[in-house]
Amino acid sequence: MKSILLSCAAVLAMTLTPVFAQELAIGETAPMPDAPMMGVDGEKQSLNSLKQENGLLIIFSCNTCPFVVGNGTKTEGWEGRYNNLAAFAEERQVGTVLVNSNEAKREGDDSFPAMRKHAAEAGYTMPYLVDEGSKLANNVGARTTPHIYLFDGDMTLVYRGSIDDNVSRAEDVKERYLENALDRLSAGKKIKVAETKAVGCSIKRVK
Repeated sequence: MKSILLSCAAVLAMTLTPVFAQELAIGETAPMPDAPMMGVDGEKQSLNSLKQENGLLIIFSCNTCPFVVGNGTKTEGWEGRYNNLAAFAEERQVGTVLVNSNEAKREGDDSFPAMRKHAAEAGYTMPYLVDEGSKLANNVGARTTPHIYLFDGDMTLVYRGSIDDNVSRAEDVKERYLENALDRLSAGKKIKVAETKAVGCSIKRVK
């Protein structure tokens, strides 16, 4: 009887513990390419439906993390650069999508209505999708908001990590990791810096 109870407890622990993959490696293919995800515009989209000829830029994001939205004093946050990055990517025939994987905050700050409100206030020019159950984040091993994954036209990962080297002020950026990756991707060249450290708030998974 005791062994049965221990086995049940182990199964329950596995059920309650979030399980997610190691971070997707450069050269690996995007998971869940055709899985539909609901956008704040009421339309379902998939990674394949959003990619363009040269690929797709995925930004794991949220509504409240200071690394995304800033805190008004010490940092302006990366969100203010999203629209320019999307335009930069569009010029290079790369699509852009924001993905919210904060499942543990789905009844609060990262609820669907809150996402719709935030997208409108921020003036997002790209789709903002709900990652139900953090499935996409789990499959690529995304850890933070923001966390960048750039795929080529074959949906092969070519860059992952941070947008640039300065969350505080765009004008103080010295290393434009993502823009450099987009330039080289569109030119058919190997990306020199394919991995950088993602800096931000942890993605809030259900435990």
